[in-house]
Amino acid sequence: MIHSPSIPYWRLSGFYFFYFASLGALVPYLSLYLKTHGYSALQIGVLVGTIPATKIFAPYIIGWLADIDGRGMRIVRWANFLAVLVFALVFLHSGFYWLALVLTGFSFFWNSALPQFEATTLNHLGDHVHHYSNIRLWGSLGFIVMVVLLGEWFETASIDNLLGILLGLLLAIWLASLLAPSAPCRHDHEHVAIVHVIRQPVVLAFLVICFLMLLSHGPYYTFYTIYLEDHGYSRRLIGLMWAVGVIAEVVMFLLLPRFFSRLGVRFLLLLTFALTSLRWLLIGFFPSHLVVLLFAQLLHAFSFGVFHAVGITLVHRFFRGIYQGRGQALYASLSFGAGGAVGSLLSGGLWDVLPASSLFALAAGVSALAGGIVWRYMKLD
Repeated sequence: MIHSPSIPYWRLSGFYFFYFASLGALVPYLSLYLKTHGYSALQIGVLVGTIPATKIFAPYIIGWLADIDGRGMRIVRWANFLAVLVFALVFLHSGFYWLALVLTGFSFFWNSALPQFEATTLNHLGDHVHHYSNIRLWGSLGFIVMVVLLGEWFETASIDNLLGILLGLLLAIWLASLLAPSAPCRHDHEHVAIVHVIRQPVVLAFLVICFLMLLSHGPYYTFYTIYLEDHGYSRRLIGLMWAVGVIAEVVMFLLLPRFFSRLGVRFLLLLTFALTSLRWLLIGFFPSHLVVLLFAQLLHAFSFGVFHAVGITLVHRFFRGIYQGRGQALYASLSFGAGGAVGSLLSGGLWDVLPASSLFALAAGVSALAGGIVWRYMKLD
């Protein structure tokens, strides 16, 4: 825990807890909900893909408004409130196009809130940015709690309850945003045009690897639950499998502050992409071996935990002062937005065409390519 009275540790952590609890309901179980309601693999890929697709542009639009307005938390609160209102429309009608419209509208606001909250958190931390992971781990705990509870509950309860649970979690996120305090933006850098920041080779390389990392996650985030269920795993065990990955992520968040100074950002990125490639190969080629799958889930500590913590740190390093909001938004747009959307759409289109092992092998290749870019173009530290 961070011992500083100037940092609102619990109020910041509470937002992360509920935000990622909603992710723990959405990511593992939305595809299962859609499959239960008769949607094809391609339709599932499209519907799941609409959520990261809005992250391509929504965070940057909201980030620009937040940087201009100078009051990022006001933007966060309104975005979360509108996400609740739009998602509630899902109960008015059923059907593919209506669901696509509602998911697009809800995720526009839901996705745009987090990058601005990240910027607020980093501004609160000030010179203690390396302690970001100690706050962010509460998001991972929220994910764990939700994914395990729902995995247990959906063993007997109807998956149709998912939508009501998500609405309740969105309300909790909005209430948490009302409690989290604003933080002043630190204008400690000359105000060069943001395009000149982006055009730096190391920044361009960083943005490319962010896209590739989430692209490689496409088969995992879109079809992992369905994949395991097709191989005979119960929903209870599937929920625990998701939780194992995020528990490993929490442990990594606790250890990362000491690793940053000892190992350096570049080494951590190279190690992360190598282990991510290994993870996809293990999932793709050993689905019937529970021990292998458990080990692969432990690697989530790197493929998400280390990658995200390093990513947030580098964004804070590259985009200073008035560009923090847009920097966080750009990171979210290109990674979890464009990378996640393209990964979901490609996975949906290829799931019934290629064996799952081939699709996960392609994902491993994408991760390896990103590692090569780090090696060649990112001379950090």
